[in-house]
Amino acid sequence: GRVSFFTVGKDEVHQWLVRVNSPAPIAAGVIHSDLQKGFIRAEVMKYDELLEYGSEPELKKQGKMYVQGKDYIVVDGDILNIRFQV
Repeated sequence: GRVSFFTVGKDEVHQWLVRVNSPAPIAAGVIHSDLQKGFIRAEVMKYDELLEYGSEPELKKQGKMYVQGKDYIVVDGDILNIRFQV
């Protein structure tokens, strides 16, 4: 099966698909190979929590922005901000 995750930019939201049980670097590679190669961490927001708190700054204020490493398994509905360096 597959799960959906999202990336959010200033002017757009993009949905991506990745296989169930995929770690964050694999999800990053779906977006672009450079993101997988240079993966540092993923900043993760949960969709339901974003709806509950209403904004990214409020999520951060409430401690609901999760910093995850290479072993993090992407969950359906995750909103990812990939940090990388190549």
